[in-house]
Amino acid sequence: MKRWTRRPEGSTWGDWGEDDQLGRANLLTREAVLRGVAEVREGRTFCLSLPLDYPGGSLLNPRRTPPELRPTQRNGRPNMNYPLRCDDPTALDIVCDDQVLLTLQYSTQWDSLAHVGQMFDVDGDGRPEDVYYNGFRANSDIVGPVAYRDDGFMTPLGAHKGAQRLGVENMAAACMQGRGVMIDLLAHYGRSGKLIDYDDIRRVIDADGIVIEPGDFVLFRTGFAQALLEMNREPDVKTLFATTCALDGRDVRLHQWVTDCGAVALIADNYGVESVPPRPCMDDFCAMLPLHAHCLFRLGCYLGELWYLTDLADWLRANNRTRFMLTAPPLRLPGAVGSPATPVATV
Repeated sequence: MKRWTRRPEGSTWGDWGEDDQLGRANLLTREAVLRGVAEVREGRTFCLSLPLDYPGGSLLNPRRTPPELRPTQRNGRPNMNYPLRCDDPTALDIVCDDQVLLTLQYSTQWDSLAHVGQMFDVDGDGRPEDVYYNGFRANSDIVGPVAYRDDGFMTPLGAHKGAQRLGVENMAAACMQGRGVMIDLLAHYGRSGKLIDYDDIRRVIDADGIVIEPGDFVLFRTGFAQALLEMNREPDVKTLFATTCALDGRDVRLHQWVTDCGAVALIADNYGVESVPPRPCMDDFCAMLPLHAHCLFRLGCYLGELWYLTDLADWLRANNRTRFMLTAPPLRLPGAVGSPATPVATV
């Protein structure tokens, strides 16, 4: 039985097959990867991840907590600087071994296609259902410990299974490597807190001679991550959001640009790529994360958030370049809906 007979208008559902779980990662062809390789001229690399204990605390998102690092246990003792002579008097070694409790989307991160879905009438029977990209279903393909009902009550489902479809392991297997293209909003709009619409992006593209092709990764430097670093794990949330740019998620022309440009992913150094919260919606029913819905739910276009872009963007601008090779796989963690990343740019 087909999961859907109707797809959202303008979506890519089914374009790469009824059971596709990759979305626009399908555009990472050999040719797309080679376009990235061709941008490597200096052999210089840039780490695009914040330290994973940033932003610090839970003020940006109370549901996301800093990593908790601790040693594993050996013979009931902390396995850190552990002398193996405790077990064997002839041993010379000391060893360290640790573990971490990690909120997967606390710091520099990828959003998988299982991160945001919507209510949509996939069968044409007049009854919207909770679904994700390509019609994969809540509670059967993406499975938590409970099923939520329209009245707000919960039905227990048992053990948490996570994303049985669309999880980050699909992104990891696709490697997420290709050509990155930098759109430097900070250079053009400063720390203005400007809400960026299609016209604003178009002006930067034209001014900097930027060319984007299907299969590219598109990155936006706003200065948000740099401001976080300057706050040293004590984020001033009001200042962060008031002084750094974000995309206008309700701009339908911007949506069309994302559709037309064929980007595999939109990536930013800010909290959500789009403005969070978005501009007020005048319709009866609205997406609370409209650009997330357009990208993750309709297009299969991934989102990267809280990346560190300062050093790379400064180097690109100083060298009159906008493109580079990007290598950015997530953790190959089956069932996860998001993942930390340590992306690398090579120029």
